[in-house]
Amino acid sequence: MNRRNFLGVTGLGAAASTAVAQEVASRIESPRRFIRRKEGRRPFRARDAGRRPNVFLISIDMVSPDHWHPQRSLHREMDLPAIRSLARDGVVFNNCFTTAPLCAPARAALATGRYSYITANGERAHDGHETILRSDDVIFQEYLKASGYRTKHAGKGHLGTQKFIDAFDENAPAWDRWAPPVHDDEEYLAYLRGLGVKRARYKKELFGLQQDRASRWASWGGWIEQADGNPFPLEAQYSFYLARRAVHKLDAALEGNDGRDPVYLQLDFFDPHQPFSIPAGFEKREQALRAAFKLPASFERVRRNDWRPFPDEPKIYDFYRKNWGLYRSETALDYMVANALQMEVVDRALEHLLSAIRQRGLYEESVIVFTADHGEMNARGALVDKGVYLCPDVLRVPLIVKMPSSARVQPRAVEPPVSHLDIAPTLLDIAGLEPEARLDGQSLLPCLGGNEHGDRDLFMECGWHVGVNFACAVQRWQRGGAHHLYAYNCSDAVDELYDLNSANPVNLALKPEHKALREEMVRRMGAFLERDPRWVGYWHSFRLDRYHELPKVESGDVQMFRPI
Repeated sequence: MNRRNFLGVTGLGAAASTAVAQEVASRIESPRRFIRRKEGRRPFRARDAGRRPNVFLISIDMVSPDHWHPQRSLHREMDLPAIRSLARDGVVFNNCFTTAPLCAPARAALATGRYSYITANGERAHDGHETILRSDDVIFQEYLKASGYRTKHAGKGHLGTQKFIDAFDENAPAWDRWAPPVHDDEEYLAYLRGLGVKRARYKKELFGLQQDRASRWASWGGWIEQADGNPFPLEAQYSFYLARRAVHKLDAALEGNDGRDPVYLQLDFFDPHQPFSIPAGFEKREQALRAAFKLPASFERVRRNDWRPFPDEPKIYDFYRKNWGLYRSETALDYMVANALQMEVVDRALEHLLSAIRQRGLYEESVIVFTADHGEMNARGALVDKGVYLCPDVLRVPLIVKMPSSARVQPRAVEPPVSHLDIAPTLLDIAGLEPEARLDGQSLLPCLGGNEHGDRDLFMECGWHVGVNFACAVQRWQRGGAHHLYAYNCSDAVDELYDLNSANPVNLALKPEHKALREEMVRRMGAFLERDPRWVGYWHSFRLDRYHELPKVESGDVQMFRPI
């Protein structure tokens, strides 16, 4: 079901009985258009869909499933009224996955709707790695802009300046890197001066330890105060500033518009990513969370093993444990509490934006999408942050889609698996746009309309970060039943197999009772890799490593004499 059919069924378009004929007619009548009109490049077609809704895309950075997934209990102790109100009004996808557990690769896939060639963030990539989008890539926001949307953006970029200029006629100020520009964003510093607030300093800062388990290592941030020791107010915190900036962008898009042109506004928060910056006003919340939280069992397992490597884990996990140095139980609990508080800070900032949208009379008939770029370990396995490994906690992402009220979409939870790749085709479908370029995702409009799909091939990968581990994964979902993830690590002998229905996923790959399941997932991975030439690098390694578990072939172009 495409946009025209969907709107017909929900009462916004023609009767369902004429939807097919109208779709054919729209394709004939719709002229070919171009993002680059003078050059005749990047073609697309725009269906006549009548009045198009305003669209708001809100992303947060690196959020643990503990903070949102229904299988987890921790989020029930958290105070997240804005996110929960949005979930009550929208469709919640419980099994949404990023394509990569790093910022730049994940954001590239979300924006393009395609699996990305980017496998690393820029700050640690080897010379020559692609870490930003190429100038000839197309992100979905460019199609919206070319079709008449007034496009605006606030927050984190991390995809290179060119794409933000192409899509928004500006770059995200001072912020094409992973960390927030709290010390060199001139507009933010002017904002602080306007509030009469001094710059922030830590009054309590969290640190990992080096392998001697005594020397300080990386800072994870923590609780902040003003440089003169006075409390640091919520409205001066950077996420809240970004929300206010997004409201200013919205007003600029509405000014002189009179509703003629639809608005697309994207707000990319940095929080709850560490380093944390928890302002004043959350002292009671901290006490409540400390009383409710306890360390995950997987942290205790690592502690009892004295941080020695486990034979059922790829070595990359041990490498990241050494990098983060989470050797102290009290520090691990501090991290979990700070992470949850930072999520509550984001929620307050999100409410500021949602309130502004409501006050301007836009909420009911707008599309609002809420997601994150990737997950977070949150002390599970004595790990924090994310990395180049494919544990479910770094691959799961929240996804809420609130449709216009007139579409009569029933708020509910959806279980079939979806991907970040689906956001671009969904929003383009809502806008009545059909790019001629290939998209790897699929429109979720049928699902939003009640026609839920079944299982899908979803692919995840990683490469270069603090450590190096080129790996890939696939998932398998059965309606009302099993849901598993299989990961292949190219540089390690240990596979990974996880039960995605488990609130505490552990690696099942080496357990004899799961041998048949693992073999089935190996074949599924092989079939996926073999049929798409983009994965030939993984495929050649995989078929050698798993030769005895894959279907035999009589011949093959192993030497690649034939060009792809």
